[in-house]
Amino acid sequence: MSVEVVSAEAAAPPLEIRGLCKWYGKFQALDGIDLTIAEGERLVICGPSGSGKSTLIRTVNALEGFQSGEIRVGGITLTREPASVEAIRRRVGMVFQSFNLFPHLTVLENCALPLRLVRGLSRAAADAQAMRYLEHVRIPEQAAKYPAQLSGGQQQRVAIARAVAMEPQMMLLDEPTSALDPEMVKEVLDTMVRLAADGMTMVVVTHEMGFAREFATRVIFMDRGKIVEDAPPEAFFSNPREDRTRAFLRQVLRGDGAL
Repeated sequence: MSVEVVSAEAAAPPLEIRGLCKWYGKFQALDGIDLTIAEGERLVICGPSGSGKSTLIRTVNALEGFQSGEIRVGGITLTREPASVEAIRRRVGMVFQSFNLFPHLTVLENCALPLRLVRGLSRAAADAQAMRYLEHVRIPEQAAKYPAQLSGGQQQRVAIARAVAMEPQMMLLDEPTSALDPEMVKEVLDTMVRLAADGMTMVVVTHEMGFAREFATRVIFMDRGKIVEDAPPEAFFSNPREDRTRAFLRQVLRGDGAL
């Protein structure tokens, strides 16, 4: 089965979603999502628990199915065909709130293994590329250690290095700091800022509103499976249009005077 690719794939947006709907039984988790993300954009998705944030980005990487609508990544349409899923996952890196590192492999092996299995690199080439990205997230000295020997913040930076080493077109990060102690959050957020400075297209689900305000080029607020608000960060935080957005921000920002 061939993968459908638009004729001008190089010019296609990293992500296009049209009319996306998903149900879990009778519960509708995503309700007609329309979303386009431009090259180099840093999109932050926020909203209350159960609003569909994580479900949305998991559908993009084919970790969740959907019942109707369309997802295109770099001009490739996501279908249930294995060739389509593989092509999408080659273009999309994913970082989870739990680090999902192999405990029996060293940091270097965790980062190099996908390069060998998916990209077909030799062991030497995979190790060299993995080390470059461990240097990028500033933990090359941890390469020979095992995940259990690292702090939570270091483990998450390894997970980011592993994803970025695959050189994806876009990164999806699902609450990457929620499993961390507060003192470890900053080192992971700083790593994400460095990735953004390199021009990486990023979609981040987070409750870190201070970070979102400084990091994002665009913020969307989701509730009950729908995009309620979509705006640049200045407008989103200073002058949200929707009552539901204002109520959410008042709660998470503890009555910030800007609202």
